[in-house]
Order: sequence, then C-alpha cells, then structure tokens
Amino acid sequence: MQNWNLRHFRVFLSVVETGSLTQSAIQCNISQPAVSQLIEKLEAFAGGALFQRSPNGLFITEKGEILAFRLKRALERLDSALTEISPRLMVTASWPQLRALEAVAETKNFTLAARRIGLAQSTIHRSITRIEAEAKEALFQRTSTGILATKACSRLANTIRLATAEIDQAIADLAEFDGREVGVISVGTLPLARSYVLPQAIVMFRQKHPNRQLSVVDGLYDDLLHSVRRGELDCMIGALRFPSPIDDVVQEELFKDQLVVVAKPTHTLVNKASVSDEDLAAQQWVLPRDGAPARSQFDAHFEHIGQPKSLIECGSILLMREILMESEFLGCISLRQAQAEIDKGLLAPINTGIKWQGRPIGITHRKDWVPTKAQSHFLEMIRQAAAQANIKAT
Repeated sequence: MQNWNLRHFRVFLSVVETGSLTQSAIQCNISQPAVSQLIEKLEAFAGGALFQRSPNGLFITEKGEILAFRLKRALERLDSALTEISPRLMVTASWPQLRALEAVAETKNFTLAARRIGLAQSTIHRSITRIEAEAKEALFQRTSTGILATKACSRLANTIRLATAEIDQAIADLAEFDGREVGVISVGTLPLARSYVLPQAIVMFRQKHPNRQLSVVDGLYDDLLHSVRRGELDCMIGALRFPSPIDDVVQEELFKDQLVVVAKPTHTLVNKASVSDEDLAAQQWVLPRDGAPARSQFDAHFEHIGQPKSLIECGSILLMREILMESEFLGCISLRQAQAEIDKGLLAPINTGIKWQGRPIGITHRKDWVPTKAQSHFLEMIRQAAAQANIKAT
C-alpha cells in the first residue's frame, strides 16, 4: 500500500481513455517518456501487458481492463470525497498522506496512527498539516479524549478505506487472471451461520480454492454491519433485518428459520402435550440479546400477558446449552441452530403450540460491492450449502 501512486493510476486511466501516450501526456501535463515509464511500472505491478502497441495507438488488454475497472471505481470514490474538502486535493494529495489521515481518524491519536501504518509520528503530522493547508481548514479537533475528525474528514477517511478495498480487489483480480490466489475473503457471522451453512460452505470453497485465505469474524449485528459498510468485511451472514437498516446495503434471503423453545431433557415441561403461555411466562429464560430478531419475536408473543421476569441474555448456543443443562431454565433459539443439540439428546423441544413467524436468514453486503471471482465463488458455496441444508430440514 505504501507504494501506491495515485498519479500513476490517473495517468493509466487517461491512456485507457485516449488510447494515446501523446494525448495523455498533454492531458496529464507530463512528458510522453514519463507516461511510458509510468505505464511500464504499472505493468510490472500488474504482472503483464496492460496495452497492445500498434501503429494506430494503444489498445487495452484484458488484464488492463481488469485494472482499469477497479481503479476507476476507487478514484471516483476518492475524487468525490476530496472535492468536498478541496478540489486541488485531487492533484496534490498523495496516497501516504491519505493513509495517514485515515489512520488518525480511526485511532484518534497520532502515536497510535503512526504505529498502525508503520510511519514516523512526524511523518503523520506533516501529512495532516499539508492536507489541512490545502483544505484551508482544520480537519481534526483536539479534545481531552483524543483527536476527532470533522464530518467531512470522517467521510473522506471512510472513502479511503473503501478505495483501499477496491484496489485490494484489483490485486486479487489480477492474480486470479494469472491463476494465482491472493488476498483475503472476510465474512462476518451471526450465531446461526456459525453452526449452520457457513461451515459447509467453507469446506466446499476450500476444495476449489485450497490457498485462498478466509477470515471469519464473529460479532454483534451492528458491529458487523458497520464493518461491511466500511469495506473491512466483504459480507455478513445471519438473520436479516426488515426493513433494511440502511439504504447502502443489500440483503439476500437464503431461507427462513423458525424458533423453538428448548430445555434439558428432564425438565418438567418436556413431553407435556401442551404448555400455556402463562406457564411459559412463569419460567426462567435464556434468550437472545435485546434487539435481535429472535428476541423481538419472543417479546411480541408475550406482550399480551406480560414478559417473563427472570431473563438471561445470551448469544451463544454453547453457553445456553450449559445453563439449561444445569437448571430448570428454558431457552428460545433458532430451531436449526439447536437441532444438533436436540439430535444428541442434550436439549429437548417444548410443545408450546406457538406459531413463530419465520425469520429470514441471508447475506448482507454493500450495495455497490462488485465481488472478485473468488468472492463470487464463495457466495455461491454459501447459497449451495443453504439449499442443501433446506432439503435436509424438510
């Protein structure tokens, strides 16, 4: 990342547009030999020819089209955010300076920012000073709790992260074109996906992509969604939210899940033909966290008679299982998530007679995200695993 040169990228896109070194030299206000040198450097970066030379001009190669597609998306993002602060930053801001700004915005501290990207603290200071001088305004506010970015600076920092993700995808695309596997596919997972669908999808993906690195991040919905929107995660898998929490993400439903009330096999309510809502409300419960779709359904069902008084919030089936096995508590959880525990005789379902509304489970990703081939293959493996699991469930 430290070696990326935004000017090289802009010159390359100019040559793509004009098909001429001479015209691009005029357009970019540099010499023709300089344009040729920049293209050679980018071809070394890309690992092959980006243009075919002919007497009639330059014609972009397939590898050149791959790079151009990603760089255009990255620079369009950056230029819009830079222009909001100062149009001249499109010309004057360097990639190391932008990385420094993003690091300070993220860490809220110059020392931590320097450590995060491996630069001297004085270099971080100079980068911020130069950008602020061009902007003719302060982009950070010094407070007792740290250095806080202004709204425009925060938007620029987020754009830098998304542009970084786009260029990382360009590197992965180019490697895939050459038959190599480069980069990390990162996916966020909510509780159900960790034990249902995702493990099968990972095994299927690994058979076709033995060397592609996968990163699976567990977390709460809001935290994972935040990371998806920032480009830190490619996608997340789990219970969908309706309506969609924000308009810059897309939700793809894979299947609908049902809730089930469970307890240890020796619980007094197990094997009863029917259990009333009043009996259930009098029990002690282990439930998903407040705000989770499963919890919302639970709360809605008991609203007419009053919520149970004794509640423990828990997002882990393992912890829930251990609590239920050692107590008379009841648990309300995804049927698919609890199925393995039920099959093993560790937990047992309660005959509540409740007609739970199906919970949509699926994939969430950025609306404008264009996956690489490997990322597309991984999504397809997730869809296949979900389809196979649905067949087994029915």
